Amino acid sequence: MRKSLFFILILASLNWAQAPTGNAVSPSAEEQTLLQNVRGKLSGVIVWSTSRANSSHDLWIMNADGTEAKALTASNDVDWFPRISPDGKTVLFNRSTGGWVPETDADLPDRWNLWMIDIDGQNLRQVVTKATWGTWKNAEEIVFSRGGQVFVKNLAQDTETLLFDGEVNLKKGVIVQEPNLSPDGNYLAATLRGSMRETGIWDFAKKQWVKSGEGCQIDWFPSGDRIYRVNPTGNGGTAAPSEILAFPFKDGQQEGKVGFFGVPKEYRLMDLPGRRSHEYFPRIDNTGKWLVWGATDKGHDHDIYDYELYLWKIDQPVNTATRITFHTGNDRWPDIWLQP
Repeated sequence: MRKSLFFILILASLNWAQAPTGNAVSPSAEEQTLLQNVRGKLSGVIVWSTSRANSSHDLWIMNADGTEAKALTASNDVDWFPRISPDGKTVLFNRSTGGWVPETDADLPDRWNLWMIDIDGQNLRQVVTKATWGTWKNAEEIVFSRGGQVFVKNLAQDTETLLFDGEVNLKKGVIVQEPNLSPDGNYLAATLRGSMRETGIWDFAKKQWVKSGEGCQIDWFPSGDRIYRVNPTGNGGTAAPSEILAFPFKDGQQEGKVGFFGVPKEYRLMDLPGRRSHEYFPRIDNTGKWLVWGATDKGHDHDIYDYELYLWKIDQPVNTATRITFHTGNDRWPDIWLQP
């Protein structure tokens, strides 16, 4: 009985463990050289969620070249999943309703609200109650999830409209994560959990679900003719395998897939060499030229382990990928916006 109670307490403590605030670390000589190569070459910002000043996580912001990092929000709650508006002026994000809530509870809408803050840190306001996974449809409308349902909110009119019901269109008990509309609004890319566990795209005209594959965090290139996502293959370093894949998308269909013998080279977007190669949180900037993401060398939990952020100009050699955070706290879910 005592042993059972002990293990229950251990499991409970692990489930509710908060991330360490950690410490700053210095880049290696090679990392410093890569940093110098991007300094001053990008005009824009990166916003991400970090535990470095608050174990519950605040949002921080830095220049797109990795300089001048500073806090954007400060609260006793969990701020995460920031998404920058198309005009670069506003950040939409998730905030917990009361103190520490782990990311594993992201599918429980009662524990989250959606907030916005101006890019200069002013005008903090709540915009949606009991919702998660907020993304932008355009400068006036946002898209978000409540369990298996996806809604659109018109910010000016303060109205919500049901866009997609996973339990009706797919399967009872399904959870819809990260709903991302295609640039033309004809398709919805999403990660499914609950009664289904896959990534795919919903065709609104055909009312048809097209499976992309396993993994998670599926999204669109700004051009709308390619999709990208995390896949449970690749190097993985000293953690579990993961890498970032990209596929052409044409006439409502993904072209290419992960085969029995592995991932064809042409679909591999990013898989870091070395120990720190557990890639997650990929985000392509609004110009379609740069990728930012996080990678850890051990563990998996998105809101606890030491993920570091990387920046890479797409289609350049993998060894030009530049680490832009150097801190043992948790850094996750970056978004990047560049001056067009």
